[in-house]
Amino acid sequence: KYSEGLPEDLRTPFVDHKLKYLYESTGLETRFTNANDPYPKSNRVFTFHQPITLASHFSFSNRDYLSNTPIPNSASIGQEPASFISKMNQKLPTLPMERLWPAQVDAVRNLEESLRAGRKRHLIQMATGSGKTYTAVMSISRMIQYGGARRVVFLVDRGNLGRQALREFQHFDVPGTGRKFTEIWNVQLLTSNKIDPIARVVITTVQRMYSILKGEQDFDADLEEEDMTGLEALIKKSPPIAYNRYIPIETFEVMIIDECHRSIYNLWRQVLEYFDSHIIGLTATPSKRTIGFFQRNLVMEYGHRRAVADGVNVDYNVFRIRTLIGEHGSQVESGIQLEKRDRLTREQRWEILDEDLIYDAKKLDTDVVAKDQIRTVISTFRDSLPDLFPNRELDKLHLTHVPKTLIFAKSDSHADDIVKIVRDVFGKGNEFCQKITYKTSGAKPEEILARFRNSYDPRIVVTVDMIATGTDIKPLECLIFMRMVRSQNYFEQMKGRGVRIIASEALESVTPDAKNGKARFWLIDAVGVTAVSYTHLRAHETRHD
Repeated sequence: KYSEGLPEDLRTPFVDHKLKYLYESTGLETRFTNANDPYPKSNRVFTFHQPITLASHFSFSNRDYLSNTPIPNSASIGQEPASFISKMNQKLPTLPMERLWPAQVDAVRNLEESLRAGRKRHLIQMATGSGKTYTAVMSISRMIQYGGARRVVFLVDRGNLGRQALREFQHFDVPGTGRKFTEIWNVQLLTSNKIDPIARVVITTVQRMYSILKGEQDFDADLEEEDMTGLEALIKKSPPIAYNRYIPIETFEVMIIDECHRSIYNLWRQVLEYFDSHIIGLTATPSKRTIGFFQRNLVMEYGHRRAVADGVNVDYNVFRIRTLIGEHGSQVESGIQLEKRDRLTREQRWEILDEDLIYDAKKLDTDVVAKDQIRTVISTFRDSLPDLFPNRELDKLHLTHVPKTLIFAKSDSHADDIVKIVRDVFGKGNEFCQKITYKTSGAKPEEILARFRNSYDPRIVVTVDMIATGTDIKPLECLIFMRMVRSQNYFEQMKGRGVRIIASEALESVTPDAKNGKARFWLIDAVGVTAVSYTHLRAHETRHD
């Protein structure tokens, strides 16, 4: 009523002279309607937009509010400014089918249809290795090129995923231009708390963006590699995010959240709800909470089974290793001299037990370390390799080229024990087996990971959480679970490290005797992770005990 009830002598820049930017507020909740959208409806916003933002749609103030540079496609006086959604509603060029898998085509089309419908939150679920990031970059290029999106933020929850995303932008050929994405538009990977005003795409961690909104001048890059839950615990007493006038809510028109099943809750949710953006989530394993956050708007659903059928993922076999201690625990009788080790300092001392020490399987490798049990698992894996890979140059005496293997440990201390025992059992040196955790010493985790992905050594890597999700390691052919996982989503993410396809020549360059390529991978289960109720082995899979 207010927007349409202006006196005739109170003119506006619009053709119909009606107000187009409408706010309703209780003082605690504010909602905004852009009447230039094809189907205008109110959406909740953190606060009001800056006046210069609204004015920037017209020629009398067509300057960007961060960069003070001209706005592309600004409207002239007397011309209706087209909103992002209005432009996306126009007929867009056809997707280049030859460059996309069918699932990626469906994902881009469904997302654009959801945007045209005026939805604010959009969830894309695609199996690990099916090209979620490439799909997102294709969508971003179309939103910038045809929708006029002024600035897009690509949020990750770990620094290595941000660097991985940057490479995807750098290698992406923009359809119809003959040029790379980064040759046309500026892409900034944030390494400081300063957003480049001319960047069209900003890549950063949720943790760093939280720091920026809090007004902090700098952020420790090492914290971007930390587990988000642990980092949240350090700053959980921090007051809620308040409005930062240097980073207005309209800074980003579109927000892409990678691995969104991890980064949309608790403390970090404030970052997502601060900006007046279209929020697009990418994940392979959405939980019920994830689907709820995205208002049940699942625009694409593409699971592992379909990806295997389409040749986008490889399937797996299960090899189960059972040990008596691993299944039932054990006991150490009183009077035995035991080595005790400090969890943090690793200082060792010897004590004589004055009573029996009884432990179950749950305490193994946490409260009690039975190195012979670890040695049994690793020895069994070594001795079984000729049977698991019958067409390779492998025998029990001459293990020529051990397939690339990732071992999941329970803790950093457990990982150290495994690394030492692997080197001993296989009779190899430091380069053969290495640890990649937050406490990796010497080379940076990113350097070890790059060698693991692209070079001959290391053959075996041990980790806890750092590369359990989101990290692309195509040559992997064995995953060994030496830790239990109770979360179905987390198990699927960890299992997904092995599903990625790889060209035969690329695999042979790091594993010389892999003449037949990678048709499947082996899931080596040493703790019973495949026996818990959420895991459903399909009929065509084989188990080996």
